[in-house]
Amino acid sequence: MWFLGSRSVHLGARFLILLLTAETGILVLLAGAVLFQGGAVGIDVESFAPSNVFSPGLGGVLTLAFAAFIGFEATALYREEAKDPARTVPRATYIAVAFLGLFYAFMVWIVIQAYGPDQALALAASDPAGMYFNAIEQYVGGWASTLMELLIITSILASLLAFHNAITRYVFALSRERVLPRALGKLHPVYKSPYVASAVQSFLAMVVIVVFVIIGADPYLELLLWVNSPGIVGIVVLQVMAAAAVIAFFWKDRRGHSVWRVLIAPASALLMLVYATYLIVDQMELITAAGTAVNVVLVAVTPVSLAVGWLLGSRLERRDPAQFARLGTTDVDAGPSA
Repeated sequence: MWFLGSRSVHLGARFLILLLTAETGILVLLAGAVLFQGGAVGIDVESFAPSNVFSPGLGGVLTLAFAAFIGFEATALYREEAKDPARTVPRATYIAVAFLGLFYAFMVWIVIQAYGPDQALALAASDPAGMYFNAIEQYVGGWASTLMELLIITSILASLLAFHNAITRYVFALSRERVLPRALGKLHPVYKSPYVASAVQSFLAMVVIVVFVIIGADPYLELLLWVNSPGIVGIVVLQVMAAAAVIAFFWKDRRGHSVWRVLIAPASALLMLVYATYLIVDQMELITAAGTAVNVVLVAVTPVSLAVGWLLGSRLERRDPAQFARLGTTDVDAGPSA
């Protein structure tokens, strides 16, 4: 992660494209085999019936769905490294959300066809982790199941790289705005990447891993889930705040934008994201597989972080009003080096 994160964004992008293409390809192979062979009991769309979609377990499904979509907003972090950010960043965001939503729904429907509705429901309750592996072994072959297992590992690498790049660019932006030490805002002279922030993030990740190893924690149930879960709550809460901020920013002056863009869309997003936050907090055990005490601590990370941020922001506003006002802008290029 450190090596790729400290290099050009294009190198990391090519690495991610390679892995994501392979991971998507193995799923498309499964889909093609299931459709070609007609599934277990024939192809149908029963699972899309409203009675099945709006079922009592919908809250749990939405909780996991919001967790699965964390990261689509990261396209905005690459604004400085994009050639035409005003056009490419929004386009990349919309394409990512549309593709993920449609592809996720399609592949879940495919696995239902692979087993038949009744058996798929039973397997989802007894062995959800093995559903896709067993399906591709049955419809394609054992070699495909082994390849899918390998691609699960590479998908973890891809997600880690995406998170690493996102964190380093947050740190870089905060450094350029003089909230964090200026050294973290240095760009590599050759690769033009935030290499100092990347190195610091890699070091902090190593410290966390070593601590969990020393205490003998489970690498998946505790290290992965416990460390990631506060981020799920935090990012959705940030999305709530962003939706509210859009409304507040354009309330008196739409600046030529449509009512849909500055009021209806963000207001709708605000309401749905507030509900999503409630679902995630209420059903946190679905994400963490932990008890109440652990979940309370993990959820508390978000309000505590916001409180600390508010205190630091209030201090900065009193000490340097001009710098505080600058935090509300997006012109990072107008930093200390300008």
